[in-house]
Amino acid sequence: MLGTGAAFVDPDRAQSGILITLDNGRHYLLDCGAGITRNMVRANVSPADVSAVFLTHLHHDHCCDFPLFVITGWMWDREDSPVVIGPRGTEHFVRSLFEGGAFKADFEARSYYPRRQSNIAAVRPKVIECAPGIAYQDEHVRIVCDWVEHIPRQLSECFGIRFEAEGKSVAFSGDTAPCESMVKLAADADLLIHECTFPESFIEHRKKTGVGIFAHTSPTELGIIAARARVKRLLPTHFGHFDTTYALMKRVATHHFPVDQMGPHLMDEVVRDIRKNYSGPMQLATDLLRLDI
Repeated sequence: MLGTGAAFVDPDRAQSGILITLDNGRHYLLDCGAGITRNMVRANVSPADVSAVFLTHLHHDHCCDFPLFVITGWMWDREDSPVVIGPRGTEHFVRSLFEGGAFKADFEARSYYPRRQSNIAAVRPKVIECAPGIAYQDEHVRIVCDWVEHIPRQLSECFGIRFEAEGKSVAFSGDTAPCESMVKLAADADLLIHECTFPESFIEHRKKTGVGIFAHTSPTELGIIAARARVKRLLPTHFGHFDTTYALMKRVATHHFPVDQMGPHLMDEVVRDIRKNYSGPMQLATDLLRLDI
């Protein structure tokens, strides 16, 4: 788990990012929010060695580290083009970054040197804009995706995925309110990694105040999804900073959350609410947590 936080910059958690490593040593990345490249290196994996990246949606906390990931791979002698799979708009996002894009000056400076010219493909990602169904497949993995319910689809497509390799399956929700597509994607999965952004009370607060997105899955709802899908193991993630003890975090959250309720004790509430409906193996996600399945 390279990042288990949400949209705020959090001293304790990077934003959304999951690294899946196969027994044969191949690496695949799900989401690429802030801090993911740094944590990948902390986990002793080079961005140059990641075969493909799946972006569940284009909110900044799921994709803003992507240019750093690509440029680092380029500087670290990646030989081929990274594959990036994502929703409608991914092509525009990627093409706006490097040659002629936001990092044009960086690209031109580095590509001036012969060594960086020799692996220029590393900074020219291959983009696949996916639709429900098989989003990506190679000789090692199969990734199936479906729409989930986070943002109105005409504004921003959001996907959940099922990752299958070596006889195992991992489902990942991205960001979503409870939906049938995640139950289907997670059916009998060896591991379900699912967002659990806010406790019940915080979702209700955001509904009433209209301060931001409240289309997330509550702990109680997550327990129902995991039980209905019969998952073998559950890993809640994407925690929305409600457990912070940092004074600055609480100050900037004033208009977003019921600040007087924030604190680590809420994690116990999250577990209790999930356990109302799901009794299987479960662990709360933390950055750099490694699970073997």
